[in-house]
Amino acid sequence: MDWGMKNRISKIIRPEDGRTVMLAIDHGYFLGPTEKLENPGKIIKPLLPYADSLMLTRGILRTSLNPSVNIPIVLRVSGGSSVIGENLSNECLTTSVEDALKLNVSCVALSIFVGSKYEHRTLKNLAKLVDECERFGIPTLAVTAVGKEMTRDYRYLALSCRIAAELGAHLVKTYYCENFHKVVEGCPVPIVVAGGKKFPQPEDALRLAYEAIEHGAAGVDMGRNIWQSDFPVAMIKAIRSIVHGNSTVKEASEIFMQEKETFQAA
Repeated sequence: MDWGMKNRISKIIRPEDGRTVMLAIDHGYFLGPTEKLENPGKIIKPLLPYADSLMLTRGILRTSLNPSVNIPIVLRVSGGSSVIGENLSNECLTTSVEDALKLNVSCVALSIFVGSKYEHRTLKNLAKLVDECERFGIPTLAVTAVGKEMTRDYRYLALSCRIAAELGAHLVKTYYCENFHKVVEGCPVPIVVAGGKKFPQPEDALRLAYEAIEHGAAGVDMGRNIWQSDFPVAMIKAIRSIVHGNSTVKEASEIFMQEKETFQAA
C-alpha cells in the first residue's frame, strides 16, 4: 500500500485509535428527498465538527458543502436504480475516478449485492473500481447492501464482507448482527457498521454503536439515526463518545440528555 493510499485511509479512520464516525448523507441517490434531508447543506452544517468524514454523492458535495470545509469525503460512485425501480440491486458505476480526483476525495464507495439477481454485475463493478483507484492511491469502500429478499445473519454478512475484501476493497460497510465478531474475524480489512433506519429511541442507536465497537467494528457510518433525530448534534456527540471515548450506553445517553437540555435552553 503506497503513501497516498495510507494517507487517505488515515483521514477516515483516525490513526490514534483506529476508529471512525462517518456521517452518511447519500440516501437521496435512490430515495430522493428523504425526510429531514430535504436540504442537505442545512442539516449537515452543525454536524461537521463531530464527524470524521462524510459519505455523499458528487451532486450533494458540489451543491451543499463549501469547498473551504476541511473534512474527508467518502464519495458514493454507484447507483442507477431508485426505490421505485424494478430492482434496486441493478447498480452501475455512476462517477468516474477522474471526477473523484477532481473533487479531492479521500475514498470512494459502492454497493455490492451478494446473492441478488445482479450479484455478478455489482462484484464486477467493485473489482473494476479497485483496479482504477489503485492507480491513483484512492481507497475503495464496499457497502454490503441487503435487499428485501436477503437475510442479515452473520453467515451472509461474513460471506459478503469476505468477498469484498478478497476483491480488493480497503474498507467494508455492513450491518450489525448477532455473532458479529465472526464477521469481523473473517474480514481482513476494517469494517464500519451502518446505522440503518431510524430507531424509535436514541438509546437503541447508541446500543448499536456500542455493541458494534465492542465486537470489533472500526466505527459506524450513521445517517438517519443522527440527522432524523430531533436533536442531531446531541446524537452525534453521544455516538462519538462511544466510538472515540469508549463511553458505555448509559454514559452516552447522559451526554445526549445533557446536550439536548443545553439546546432546549438556548
